[in-house]
Amino acid sequence: VFALFIHTPILLIGFLKGIWHCYWEYDHLKGIPGSDLTVYDIGFQTDFKVYLQLRQTWLAFMIILCGVEVIIILMLIFLRNRIRIAIALLKEGSRAIGYIMSTLFYPIVTFLLIAICISYWAVTAVFLATSGEAVYKVMANQTLCKYANLTCDPETFNTTNVTKLCPGAQCTFAFYGGESLYHKYIFIFQLANAFVFLWLVNFAIALGQCTLAGAFASYYWAYRKPADIPLWPLFSSFGRAIRYHTGSLAFGALILAIVQLIRVILEYLDHKLKGTQNSFTRFLLCCLKCCFWCLEKFLKFINRNAYIMIAIYGKNFCTSAKEAFFLLMRNVVRVAVLDKVTDFLLFLGKILVAGGVGVLAFFFFTQRIPVFGQEVPMLNYYWVPLLTVIIGSYLVAHGFFSVYAMCVDTLFLCFCEDLERNDGSTAKPYFMSASLHRILGKKKLSPKKA
Repeated sequence: VFALFIHTPILLIGFLKGIWHCYWEYDHLKGIPGSDLTVYDIGFQTDFKVYLQLRQTWLAFMIILCGVEVIIILMLIFLRNRIRIAIALLKEGSRAIGYIMSTLFYPIVTFLLIAICISYWAVTAVFLATSGEAVYKVMANQTLCKYANLTCDPETFNTTNVTKLCPGAQCTFAFYGGESLYHKYIFIFQLANAFVFLWLVNFAIALGQCTLAGAFASYYWAYRKPADIPLWPLFSSFGRAIRYHTGSLAFGALILAIVQLIRVILEYLDHKLKGTQNSFTRFLLCCLKCCFWCLEKFLKFINRNAYIMIAIYGKNFCTSAKEAFFLLMRNVVRVAVLDKVTDFLLFLGKILVAGGVGVLAFFFFTQRIPVFGQEVPMLNYYWVPLLTVIIGSYLVAHGFFSVYAMCVDTLFLCFCEDLERNDGSTAKPYFMSASLHRILGKKKLSPKKA
């Protein structure tokens, strides 16, 4: 949160400087031969410096930066109060992560589990694809040859009577696989393998979400923080998720995997029918793809909050999903505002991390910094490794910022539950922290017990 406060003005100033630089380059190229050409005129070029010699390129950069600058300023003006609430939740989440530092390393566990799932799927898919044998068939020039299209053995083909009865016939390779019942349904087995892969990946993600939710819920429901926080909350939450909630997590992952498999089949059908002229079929596929995409997003949202309720109360998936859904519907305004504002702040943090790493990588690639006393040779096309570094750093930042997102979602759901279960009296005190209680506008906070 402190980094966001520091870097947001720096980001705005950086955008202004970028706009001024784009305008200066646009004005500086005026009158230079060839600078008035368009990107369409020069086509695709591997050297990015060619595009920097065009006025149209700097004009496009300037328009994009101006649009982003205006959007950020408008959001800061009109959503300042809601951003303040989201920042309060981020502060509380930072405090919770500060007490449970081990949660920052849990994305590594999820990454390893997903890597195992990918390895299992890849090895199984390769074995299925190469489980057949080469099939050879007789190719005859004569149409009346009775041996045409029959299987043959290329090693013993010349010793048979086929060449005598059908002059010019050859034993040629037809396809790779087989003609048994197993080989006829090899595509079904590949779909089953893909379904198992999706199920395992969703289960690994669900296990991580439930584990983190249990750890952060133990922080929120501790009346005296940090004295009442259990010892090793992350490991305790992981043990509870494995011992008691495996079935619920697997059921939630199963529902999501079915929808994702349907989306994969629809994409396959769309690819196969892309060359057809049937407009109704293409329209129907487009509608189905859109509907199942929305359904997948909705199920991910429901599953995420259901796992939080599972971690808090230990109920089954269906009951937890129903309670989470109605709890969010009773606080739908807060959900809509805080979710989007928090996502924007976390996205801004990811962009800052990726941008900072990108600037360092650009400086390293262009300034030829010596490494271990030896000068690094100049790269001809440094944009490819630069984009690789930026995308990789963004994905790493996304993995660790997902812990913050899960923390904020858990604290928000616990806060809504706290407001409904308690009233701030001595008999039913609030469990929220004093700072969160003050910002969220409750009138009275009961004194803490001795």
